[in-house]
Amino acid sequence: MMKKLWNIRMRGSKKLISPYQPVLNPKEMHISGAEGIYEAEEIHQVVKKYINRAMNHSRGKPDKIVITIEEIKDRPKIISTLPLFTIENSSPIEGEKIARKLLQLAGISGISIYRAFEIIKKDGMRGAAIITSKKGRRLDPNRMRGIRVSRLGITDFALKRLSKRLSAHGINNETVREALVLASKVSSCEEVIAELCISDDPDYTTGYVASKYFGYVRIPKIKDKGNKIGGRAFFVNEKADIKYIIEYLEKRPIMVGEVSLCKGIIPLDEILNYYHI
Repeated sequence: MMKKLWNIRMRGSKKLISPYQPVLNPKEMHISGAEGIYEAEEIHQVVKKYINRAMNHSRGKPDKIVITIEEIKDRPKIISTLPLFTIENSSPIEGEKIARKLLQLAGISGISIYRAFEIIKKDGMRGAAIITSKKGRRLDPNRMRGIRVSRLGITDFALKRLSKRLSAHGINNETVREALVLASKVSSCEEVIAELCISDDPDYTTGYVASKYFGYVRIPKIKDKGNKIGGRAFFVNEKADIKYIIEYLEKRPIMVGEVSLCKGIIPLDEILNYYHI
């Protein structure tokens, strides 16, 4: 009999008060977030870790921390991580070019890529934008909230294996592990073609492009240090079922149980020449 599992979610935020905005309805700035799927005996330790994380984030101190603990009713779907690669990059301009080439490889049109970067650079959305791959239409119903990928985790076995493989390349940290798990859940949705992500953490300058076609590709220095701008976009088919996508990404429990290969720095051409969509 499977043990009961719990989804633990944390969100830290801060109200933004300005003379041009009503005090009764101030905007909120996202400070920090984290989540995972755990067994009951892990709850206290995880909650303590999440609170410490919210209170010590480079985006500042929150004035509100919300912790949600919810029993997982359905058996989680078990998936594998995407293969992981890192592309050498020297500047934000070059990093954006690399991201564009990878997205084009996945079949994303120029207008859709332009739209994604435009949305990400506005720095006002809490979740991810859903954009059609050819016409660049935005499908997520709440433009300020976006889509928040939730109910995801990794088994102890897979976490140990992933940590060992990432350690071989000097990138075994919480940020990389959590981003890879999230991107792997997103890519496991058959309606999603690719993902573009730039972290909103001013101290973390590595972004990524992910796709089921070629894997999870890290792009260091995709933005300058100190820049708080960031976000993510999911590219989907023109006739995608948006209700199914939202239900899958936000509600369907997913756990990583297997780990694919994790390589070090490789030339961009190794991906562009090998993978033909």
